[in-house]
Amino acid sequence: MTAAPDTRTPATAVTGTISKKGLNPGAVGMIGAVVIGISTIAPAYTLTASLGPTVSEVGFQVPAIILAGFIPMLLVAFGYRELNRAIPDSGTSFTWATRAFGPWIGWMAGWGLVAATVLVLSNLAGIAVEFLFLLIDQLAGSPGTIAELAFNPFINVAVCLLFMLGATWVSYRDLQTTQKLQYFLVGFQVVVLVIFSIAALVHVSNGTAFDASAVDLSWFNPLAVGSVGAVVAGLSLSIFIFWGWDVVLTMNEETKNPEKTPGRAATVTVLIVVALYLLISISLLAFAGVGEGELGLGNPDIQANVFFYLSGPILGPLAFLVSLAVLTSSASSLQSTAVGPARTLLAMGHYGALPQRFARVSPRFFTPGYATVVSAVVASVFYAVMRFASENVLWDTITALGMMICFYYGLTAFACVWYFRKQWFDSARSFLFTFLFPLVGGAILAVLFVITLVDSMDPDYGSGSNIGGVGLVFLLGVAVILVGVVIMIWQSIKRPAFFRGETLGLEAPPSLRRARR
Repeated sequence: MTAAPDTRTPATAVTGTISKKGLNPGAVGMIGAVVIGISTIAPAYTLTASLGPTVSEVGFQVPAIILAGFIPMLLVAFGYRELNRAIPDSGTSFTWATRAFGPWIGWMAGWGLVAATVLVLSNLAGIAVEFLFLLIDQLAGSPGTIAELAFNPFINVAVCLLFMLGATWVSYRDLQTTQKLQYFLVGFQVVVLVIFSIAALVHVSNGTAFDASAVDLSWFNPLAVGSVGAVVAGLSLSIFIFWGWDVVLTMNEETKNPEKTPGRAATVTVLIVVALYLLISISLLAFAGVGEGELGLGNPDIQANVFFYLSGPILGPLAFLVSLAVLTSSASSLQSTAVGPARTLLAMGHYGALPQRFARVSPRFFTPGYATVVSAVVASVFYAVMRFASENVLWDTITALGMMICFYYGLTAFACVWYFRKQWFDSARSFLFTFLFPLVGGAILAVLFVITLVDSMDPDYGSGSNIGGVGLVFLLGVAVILVGVVIMIWQSIKRPAFFRGETLGLEAPPSLRRARR
């Protein structure tokens, strides 16, 4: 399956087979991969941004929705693991879908990953800016005065670009630098979240909680939600909070034991994150309830930033630690998230699906330098334009991001099913992990994609922003996909070799290859 390292240029190095790209092998171990995976998911940032909206949809059943959203993620992760075991290539979704379905679908799978990451990179930078000013405001003791500066578009964009510059600089350097930074940032964020949750439960037990609610088994029952629409909306938000674990697979060419470590790290990452989410959501539901009172999780005035409003009542003078945790969460995720699209773009350039300059690897750091810079520049421009165009851009990009996640995760899950089609019934393990699990996970994501696409046409969907009576979320999602189609057609004219399957083509399933031997 894997070819020996080739020192020739990408244009001549590949002839329809997997080949090395000049990255640094063995740079990341199991623990490092898990830490980078958790960093990309950014639990502190994602939960403070999504807990309130999820409560508004499903009430006390947030833990049930978290578990329900966790199921397709875990099932898809099993499919990713099997594909990585067979084809450990940094192109991941792009490479795997190309091998299973051919260049056209493979190209769009790669585009889905890159587009989703560009959307979230801009979002992460914006959140980092807001929490930076919130933290300064808390430390300075000037309620609201300094925090309001974050909503000045000129100040916001300027500071955002500085965050992007710093994250790009770290990402451009070797993965050891990324690991060292993430050990500290992720460790701090997780410790603060655990302390935050325990303190909330202590308030509940002491009778000093805002609206104490006894933990009940019904919280874990999605059937108690009462509305299919609410379940779907909650699942869409739940999918978003788990997104990012696949970054550990894009590092497979730089990981120790590349056939096994990335897949295991992805599974461990998802399990750790779901445990953390359940702890936080249960503790805050027990402390604040779901009412619309001052600190109730159902209060629309606090739903955009739940942690900030609850940190004071729960931690008192240490409340600033929560803001600092969310700041480090979004900043660290901004840096680690850049790992994925850069390596996907590297693979696309390497196999001739994009201009060859995307295949450039830094001779000093052995990282995809050109692709890293391009990803950051596009994300920065996108954020700056959208920030001035719409005040609600952060909410709408999060929702559009959910569509893109379902799109490329689903494609990759189906790629697993089809790629291993000749060995579904070789064993019970093969049936479960190459057929049933990825098929069910991919089907769930496909259904969510279609439902979200249709629902987002409503002008009231998301932030309520619309153009010509059509919801902005729908327009963003469709526009992103159509831009990918246009670029793909353009590339097929400029670089037909890839689209003819000459540089990375369809491959016979593993069992069929064994039979031919």
